[in-house]
Amino acid sequence: MSNALLRAAAQRRRVYMDGTAARALHTTIFADPVPLGRITFELFKDVVPRTAENFRQYCTGEHRSAQGRPQGYKGSRFHRIIQDFMCQGGDFLHGDGTGSACIYGTKSFADENFVLKHDQPGLLSMANSGPNTNGSQFFITTKPTPFLDSKHVVFGKVVDGMDVVRKMEATKTGHRGKDMPNLDVIIAQCGEM
Repeated sequence: MSNALLRAAAQRRRVYMDGTAARALHTTIFADPVPLGRITFELFKDVVPRTAENFRQYCTGEHRSAQGRPQGYKGSRFHRIIQDFMCQGGDFLHGDGTGSACIYGTKSFADENFVLKHDQPGLLSMANSGPNTNGSQFFITTKPTPFLDSKHVVFGKVVDGMDVVRKMEATKTGHRGKDMPNLDVIIAQCGEM
């Protein structure tokens, strides 16, 4: 690895998410939560700085809504899980994949670039509804997904906790839609390391 790449990698920020699985009794009350473990991500801020910063701020909860309330992933769900493909979360507005936000004062932001490819499991990539519609939703790949290249921006990778991603991936689905987990897979805690 070149010195420039080593320096860039050393400057990359790391964030974490602690997951739990539980049955929802109410929108904020869960029965028998089971800890799944911690996922640690390295963010590629040297390649896609705006995308990485958007995700980082939602992990830390430092971004504020127009009303001054903290916004972030803590307490939100992974609303879509497809075995042998990906686990998707980030809709902290509605919890069902219909909500999204971004830190840049607009509803969404543009694709930064498609330099990084979906060539391995454990990549962190932006979920979107078409070109230049990035917001708060993201997914974690569970296998190489080259058909997503040039459509979704890769901005990080799992550096620890792929076993947790595999536990999430194994969650039975079909509740309120074919890809929605039967149990709520919740981001119980998240932040910057």
